[in-house]
Amino acid sequence: VQLQASGGGLVQAGGSLRLSCAASGRTFSIYAMGWFRQAPGKEREFVAAISRSGGTINYVDSVKGRFTISRDNAKNTVLLQMNSLKPEDTAVYYCAANRYGVAIITKGNEYDYWGQGTEVTVSS
Repeated sequence: VQLQASGGGLVQAGGSLRLSCAASGRTFSIYAMGWFRQAPGKEREFVAAISRSGGTINYVDSVKGRFTISRDNAKNTVLLQMNSLKPEDTAVYYCAANRYGVAIITKGNEYDYWGQGTEVTVSS
């Protein structure tokens, strides 16, 4: 599976962005999909994940109520709608796929495929 993330940019605090991750290959629907982020000088952090069917979703506490992950298996895409953005959301965001198909996996080293990252900058 090859993943291509897009949609990042510069936005003011309180604004919104929608990240998209396009996947190649016919097996997209067997993978759970996740979003991670890495801020300058910080460790990579789990943000959100969605199971292969879309029936189970998991978020890090800091984005609950503000971010929404979704997927369209017919279009091989996963989205991350980010609302009420804060300066602390500034990071490079990566989409990733895990072959276990479940959303409870939050460790990056348990994801099998990664996109190239898209940069999100939130100004105060």
